[in-house]
Parts: sequence; structure tokens; C-alpha cells
Amino acid sequence: MFKDSPYKVVTVYLTGKPDPEVERGSASDEVVFLGYSSKQVKGLKLGAIAKIRQLVKSRNFTFCIAHRAKPTYVALLATDLPVVSVHHNYNDYGRFTRRILVNFYRKRILMLCVSNSVRDEMRQHLKNWPAEQIQTLYNRIDVDAVRQSLLPRQEARRLLELEEDTYVIANVGRLHRDKDQATLLRGFAQALPGLPANTLLLILGKGPLEKELKALASELGIAGKVRFAGQVPEARRYFRAFDTFVLTSDHEPFGMVLLEAMAAELPIICSNSGGGAEVVGSFAPLFTLGDASSLSHAIVETVVACQQYPRQISSAILTDTFSDEAARLRFFELIHRLEIVAS
Repeated sequence: MFKDSPYKVVTVYLTGKPDPEVERGSASDEVVFLGYSSKQVKGLKLGAIAKIRQLVKSRNFTFCIAHRAKPTYVALLATDLPVVSVHHNYNDYGRFTRRILVNFYRKRILMLCVSNSVRDEMRQHLKNWPAEQIQTLYNRIDVDAVRQSLLPRQEARRLLELEEDTYVIANVGRLHRDKDQATLLRGFAQALPGLPANTLLLILGKGPLEKELKALASELGIAGKVRFAGQVPEARRYFRAFDTFVLTSDHEPFGMVLLEAMAAELPIICSNSGGGAEVVGSFAPLFTLGDASSLSHAIVETVVACQQYPRQISSAILTDTFSDEAARLRFFELIHRLEIVAS
């Protein structure tokens, strides 16, 4: 974001112990670990506020970027700086008590949401705010770095123990009701008669619904056509092993996994709910959330089309909307237009 800009970046982690790997991944000029536990930053977070106040006095800071609600409160109470508050989830200000502080300090806050879906919900909760103070800044990826990290198809398939001639429909995510893999299993079962005989549904991830979902696969008579691969470290490196990617999530705020699937140039099917639909809606089929028949139709249609056009090319969308450069341009446009930070 700040490459080749006049700014130097200090990243402060409220929780967690010093970690060289985290420090390297922060891409900052300086990294500070305050070392609090999650329990210690509940309530008023007075210790964190005092430490941030000392840090701010020691530097000539221009503004503060705070990710999520707790760091936003700390930044507002510990500093007099303009605060860019970044939000990755729904309902951050659904409760009245959460709105009190941000309403009081409204004149020095810019709210940035990771999708229009999250933005629109926040505007409903902060109805008296000018619309231009609650804006969208999409999540982004380093497209070249992600593509360079992808394993070649044959190697990825070997490591995942997939046969080369298997047509793989993949889903990556926690086995949780929000991800709605139950609809995925039902839709896949309905689609099977219209799919190649060598089709496999591969689900990567762990979660509380693992036993329930495996039982559902058996009940639907598709256990032999479904593989639960469990937790796969750095799962995005294996995306070239897949032939189609399906996201069935319920009201996904954004869906970073979709950008990773796009970087691997996979055909994508997505539910029509939340931020995920914004990410891929211009080029990928959307199915009605929770509707197995709608999903089944989308799967068959996509697989048949892919037999003629093996890969979906979405490079331009990644570069123009979801790349580091696109995010940088959008970010500085917003903060300068609203005079949150002087040009």
C-alpha cells in the first residue's frame, strides 16, 4: 500500500508475542508487539491505550489505520490522529453501545469496508453519517506472488493424492454452518448424473460439522464421490490441482479464497449472498443461497462449458480491482478526497 509513498509505516499488534515471521509479513518499517492476551484487551483496554499514547508521542505520525472495532477504539482514545477504520465483518456497529464512541469522534474517522455489502450494512447502522465517510476498499492480493506460490498441477495432484484424469470440484473453508457445505453436498448429489463419471468433490478444511457432513454424504449415497481432505497448510498453493471451485457461504463479507481461485484461473461458482457475489458476479455463475437445485444446475452448466473452455481468465479483474496497485490508488484517493489526510 505505501510502497514508493512518502510515508513510513509502524505496525502495532495489540495481542501476541514477538514473532519474526509475522514481522517479515507485515511489510512495515517498524513492528511493535504489545503482547496483550485477548482477555486483556476487553473492556476499556486502558493498558493498551497508555502504551499507544506513549508511542504516538515518540513519533511524528500523520494518521492511524485501525483494523476492526477494538483497535479503532484504542486509536480514537489514545490519539488525536485521523483514524482510518477498516472493517472485515458484518454487524461491527450493530449494538448501540458500540456506536457511542465512533459517533463522538466521527469528524476524524473514515470507515473502509471490504465490500459494498459490508459498507451498505454499516451505513444502515450509522445512519447519520455522510455516505462518503463509509466507503469500500476491497481486499487485495499480490497477484504475481500468489501465482508464483502455486504448485504445478501434477505436483499439487500428487501431494493431494488425486488421479490425473479425475475432474475435481473443490471447496476450501471451515466446516461450519456459515460456509454451508451441506448445500454443496446436496447440490453435488443432484448434479452427479450430468457430470463425468470421474468427477470428485474435494473439501479442504476442518470444523465442528465434519462428522455431520460426512454422515450427510453417506445418506445421499455420494460418500465414494466426496473426499474430506482436512486442514491443508497453505491450501491456496494447491489450487491448480482443481478443475472448478465452488463457494457456498452464507453472507460472506468478502471471500479472499475467491481471489486465490481467480489467481489460479479456476472456473468459479458462488452463492448470491454477501461480498462473494460482488467479487465474481460479473464473470461467474451465481446460485441461490441454500438452494441445492440452483447449485446443481450451476455445477452441470459450468462443467459442461469447461470441457470446451478449460480455464476462466480473470486476470484483468484481479489487476484492475483486487491487486495491490488498485487498492493503493483507491486508498489514497479516498483519504485525500475527504481530507482525512492532507494531500
